[in-house]
Amino acid sequence: MKTAIISSDTSINHLTGDGHPEQPKRVIAITEKLKKNKNLIWDKPGTFDHDILKKVHNENYIDMVKKSFPNEGIKFLDGDTIISPGSKDATIDAVGSVIKAIDGVENRKFKNAFCAVRPPGHHAEKDKAMGFCIYNNCAVAAHYLIDKFNYKRVAIFDPDVHHGNGTQDIFYDNKNVLYLSTHQYPFYPGTGSDKEKGNHDNIFNVPLPAGTNTEEYLSALDKVLDKLAKFRPEFLIFSMGFDANIADPLAQFELQSEDFYEITKRTLKATNEFTKGKVISVLEGGYDLNALAQSAFNHVNALTENQT
Repeated sequence: MKTAIISSDTSINHLTGDGHPEQPKRVIAITEKLKKNKNLIWDKPGTFDHDILKKVHNENYIDMVKKSFPNEGIKFLDGDTIISPGSKDATIDAVGSVIKAIDGVENRKFKNAFCAVRPPGHHAEKDKAMGFCIYNNCAVAAHYLIDKFNYKRVAIFDPDVHHGNGTQDIFYDNKNVLYLSTHQYPFYPGTGSDKEKGNHDNIFNVPLPAGTNTEEYLSALDKVLDKLAKFRPEFLIFSMGFDANIADPLAQFELQSEDFYEITKRTLKATNEFTKGKVISVLEGGYDLNALAQSAFNHVNALTENQT
């Protein structure tokens, strides 16, 4: 079986205004680069029962989002989370992409999947849009695995340079989900202390200082992999930001593009025994277009090479 890339042209119609770092060119850069890999399956988002959103977000918040999409121009949901008319379909297709990815893995249509989606999701809390995020795509994926496929142990690993406060918020009291994050700290959004452990010891934060380089990061990654092995996840979700790259303008980590291959490979090796290779990855951050495209390409290469 092959690795699938799940994406939609609607992501390009999610307009955020001139100069905004979370721009349509992000997905374009990634998909153009991935076309060089001839060993991929390309697929589109699926339809889904929108009630799944209520597992993740408050109903009032979902209603607010639905009513907020403008007929023209752009609108701010918070200081830096912007929507346009095309954002309505993009937000739904981002969620539909993770649903398609899971269904494809479960039905053995493909080995694993990378969802090249916008808007990202890991900052979106139960009742709040923030940090460019509207619906929490990875949180929806985890709930879908638990509700439809009866998984008892789902792990979400988030190597985005910014802490996924939204994902942590949603699963703080959920024993079936282990959320692990490596991130720059102290930094936006202010959460992510190693003292934040969840109500079931199911939150594992590895805060790292600005300037963290490859050697230092990979040493910290070992802590994540140890925690993952103890949890024995049945399914793994990468909440995959690439803004820890040294070239990224929004943070101060010093990882190289090739490091994302190594991070992915090591994480898969540590979890394959438990997941049997059941993995999806969902795009979060990454704002230097060249670094983003190359880092994502390397990440996907590791997914395609994974053997169980």
